[in-house]
Amino acid sequence: MKTADKIAEQAAATLSDPRWAALQARDAGADGSFFYSVRTTGVYCRPSCAARPARPENVAFHDSAAAAERAGFRPCKRCKPDQLSLQEQHAAMVTAACRLIENAETAPTLEQLAKPTGLSPFHFHRIFKAIAGVTPKQYAAAHRASRVRSELGRGSSVTEAIFDAGYNASSRFYESSNQLLGMTPSSYRAGGVDHDIRFAIGECSLGAILVAQSQRGVCAILFGDDPDTLARDLQDRFPRANLIGGDRAFEQLVATVVGFVEAPALGLDLPLDVRGTAFQQRVWRALRDIPAGATVSYSEIAQRIGSPRAVRAVAGACAANMLAVAIPCHRVVRNDGGLSGYRWGVERKRTLLAREAKA
Repeated sequence: MKTADKIAEQAAATLSDPRWAALQARDAGADGSFFYSVRTTGVYCRPSCAARPARPENVAFHDSAAAAERAGFRPCKRCKPDQLSLQEQHAAMVTAACRLIENAETAPTLEQLAKPTGLSPFHFHRIFKAIAGVTPKQYAAAHRASRVRSELGRGSSVTEAIFDAGYNASSRFYESSNQLLGMTPSSYRAGGVDHDIRFAIGECSLGAILVAQSQRGVCAILFGDDPDTLARDLQDRFPRANLIGGDRAFEQLVATVVGFVEAPALGLDLPLDVRGTAFQQRVWRALRDIPAGATVSYSEIAQRIGSPRAVRAVAGACAANMLAVAIPCHRVVRNDGGLSGYRWGVERKRTLLAREAKA
């Protein structure tokens, strides 16, 4: 093969590789997923390296830094691909701050969290929010609320649970308890005792569907193949709540939800009882802003809520959603438009999207 033909073939192979686009864009989000080497310089780099772009015929891709070094290349002195990336350093820093928050008896101040990092409180706050998706204060509040739920679940008294979780005053917890627990702490401790939840199970083209409503609004819309399993799921969530079978008026609510599933153009406007962490609620609000017939990626949702690096946390919030179709997590897809996991099955997700596209 002639030299010119060989160079053209090598260039064509590089240009057809999807990793070339990330290299050209210096995509920091691709750092760690692959490395590239340059034959003419003998070095290997991260995709985000700011060095002068190499010609495609001189580029080769590697799955790891070790693979690049085995191929005879040395690390670039500019992007230091053999060391932790800046994003990885930030992630480790935020992880350490989260452990500090979780292990502290009282929530550390922003200054206390920032001091070990050597960053200013402002800079640390910005990095923490970008990585975790919530501010340090919100993370601490969510962790304390989780500890309260855990303590109440063990049978601790309400007062003990509140102070053991790090609240300096019970009034600070009660200010947000209804949103965090969906009921009073006493009711939560008792497994939802004296807390009425009406529910009914119907059938739709996607299988069985359960709709449940608390005093605050619709608290669950679940799909499944087995009605008994759906009922057990609800019972497990509130083992001592008053689960009341829906009457005819309530069954009309179920019919409304089923009607929307079958014909999305009808729209669905119901009072909702939405329970989740501060971050989850931000994601769910963003999901409700996605119009029927449209889809967005997980990274787009992360951008919309002001946490562009929290893509995995966005996916986790989607998976935690208990209100199918009312909070339309089925409208979130991968960056390439492909369908990713869905709590109630990818086929149901595909069917919902197809119906909305026709509406």
